[in-house]
Amino acid sequence: MLLSSDLWVSALIRRAELAGANATVARRGDQRAGTVIVKAYNTLDRTARLYTEAFGPDGERLWIQPVTSEFESDLDAYIQRQIGYDPDIWVVEIEDREGRHFITEDVAKT
Repeated sequence: MLLSSDLWVSALIRRAELAGANATVARRGDQRAGTVIVKAYNTLDRTARLYTEAFGPDGERLWIQPVTSEFESDLDAYIQRQIGYDPDIWVVEIEDREGRHFITEDVAKT
C-alpha cells in the first residue's frame, strides 16, 4: 500500500532537514494521489537534478530522472510542462551541500 502524497512529502522534508538540508514544498498537489517531483539542488557546484515518481510492474513506487540536464532552467521548464498536463503535481525543492535527494525508494540509474 502506498502512502498518501502529503504524508510522503512530509517524511521526505523531515529526512532532509534532519540531515541538515533545506527542503520546501514549492507546489502542493492532490493530498492523496498527486504525483511528486523532487528537485535536488547541489549548493556547492550549483547543479540540480530532477526526480519524478513512476511505478514499477509490481506497483511499487520508484524514481526516475526524466531530464538529463543539470541546468535549473531546463528542469523548471520540464516541471512547468508537467503541471500543464497534471495540475495535481507536488514539487519539492531540496538544497543540500552534497546534492542529496533523500528519496528512500529505488532510484533508477541514469
